Amino acid sequence: MKEMKKRALISVYDKHGVSALASFLHESGWDIFSTGGTARHLAKEHIPAQDVSDLTGFAECLDGRIKTLHPAIHGGILAKRDNPSHLEALRDLGFGAIDLVCVNLYPFFEKAQDGSAEDELLEFIDIGGNAMLRAAAKNYRDVIVLTDRADYGLVIDSLKAGGISIASRRRLAAKVFDLTAAYDAAIARRILDEPYPAYWPASFQKTHSLRYGENSHQSAALYLNAGKSGAFSVSSMEQLGGKELSYNNIRDIDLAWKAVCAFGLESDQIPPQGEAEVRRLLPDIPKLPPVCCVAVKHTTPCGIAAGADLAEAYAKSDACDPVSIYGGIVACNVPVDKASAEKFSALFLEIIIAPDFDREALSILKEKSDLRIIRTRRAPRDAYECVSVDGGLLVQEADHKLIAAWDVPTSAKPGADDIQDMIFGFRAVSFVKSNAIVVVKNRAALGIGSGETNRLWAAELALNRASRAVAAAARTGADNGAPPRVLASDAFFPFPDVVELAAATGIKTIIQPGGSAKDAQVVEMCDKLGVAMVFAGIRHFRH
Repeated sequence: MKEMKKRALISVYDKHGVSALASFLHESGWDIFSTGGTARHLAKEHIPAQDVSDLTGFAECLDGRIKTLHPAIHGGILAKRDNPSHLEALRDLGFGAIDLVCVNLYPFFEKAQDGSAEDELLEFIDIGGNAMLRAAAKNYRDVIVLTDRADYGLVIDSLKAGGISIASRRRLAAKVFDLTAAYDAAIARRILDEPYPAYWPASFQKTHSLRYGENSHQSAALYLNAGKSGAFSVSSMEQLGGKELSYNNIRDIDLAWKAVCAFGLESDQIPPQGEAEVRRLLPDIPKLPPVCCVAVKHTTPCGIAAGADLAEAYAKSDACDPVSIYGGIVACNVPVDKASAEKFSALFLEIIIAPDFDREALSILKEKSDLRIIRTRRAPRDAYECVSVDGGLLVQEADHKLIAAWDVPTSAKPGADDIQDMIFGFRAVSFVKSNAIVVVKNRAALGIGSGETNRLWAAELALNRASRAVAAAARTGADNGAPPRVLASDAFFPFPDVVELAAATGIKTIIQPGGSAKDAQVVEMCDKLGVAMVFAGIRHFRH
């Protein structure tokens, strides 16, 4: 088969930069074939392009659903140039080889993110473009394949220099399979009704490389969900000031923002079977305080508190652990105002994240050049959580439910104020690493015990820290010195020892999941010591 003129097929939804590529190919003697929209775009730029129907002998049909699904196109792409039988077949069929395919896909990612209805979304599932890309990528040794406009310059420069290396062709092909895998995964995830399908479809797009990972010798990058709307925090972040975010910063932000947004919610407070008892004590079912601050250090809360306004909430969260908050991050579930910004600026913080910042607050905070100021929106949390393990992936339903039951098996019953602190504490403990204990007073986590290998040690830490926090506040007149009354546990008590320890420090009410083989002994100890206990019927491990 004699040497034929080089031919390119260009069909792009995103037309940025394609004119430069097409113009170079035309000036270099290539024939260009294109589909309707791209052909019209090139014509406006005075770049000749033939319609693909000149190759196929068929016009577009089914409202454009079928344009390029034809042997004349796929034969020209898939024919191996070093296989005589392939070349003979092309000649017998009257097809010509296609040497370059430039295609980018219908914007399914974008449409999935903007909440388009399914009927509309289905029309943005690319079929012909996907098929051409995969065919060209399979035959990358003979066909140049382009799907990323950032690579147009590489191809132009390489062709000017005499040709594209096999290594570059292979890289371009690999980018195609990377894209189409993510594209198909986004489609599958959008229309799948199964919570745990046979294959876990993941579609994440790299936004940028990070300086390093958890440690300076580890490389890292940030990827965002490409086919889902409303990722909880990271996708909507807008940095208003400060240094570049690190890997550890982003992990801390994720935990802090999820935690702070959990406060002020009105759902999953008290289950129906507990409402009668609570209504007897309170005129209304208690809602979590709407204004909250969460301080985080190393993906662990070190302060959680609610207040009448943001300045008060922050002051209370700082009092929880004024040592650990140094160099930590603070998340707020309401916009930051001048008064709270002044309090923030008095301490060294790495990050402040909030739904917004008023002008005066932003001016105050920007005086600290290294402080990362993050604005983001409250959005639906992911329904599932994934954790990588060597050779695999653990996937679980996210922990969104707070209380499943409201069983008070003890003789003593919680009072109105204690109930509000119990709800606050049980939500707070759900964001603390297990084994986890949180001691609460006046909607503030005065003591947090986390990550211990047994529950007694976690309780000792939480109770000791709470005692120190109360004593410190009493010295300044910020607190009356009375011990906290409420303790929350993320999992059941395997022994009565935590009850004994808690009662000895003034705890009067405990909320825990229940379900231990020794529940009866635990309740007996509560009755002996005059402690009220609620079984919430659900645990909140966070490993």
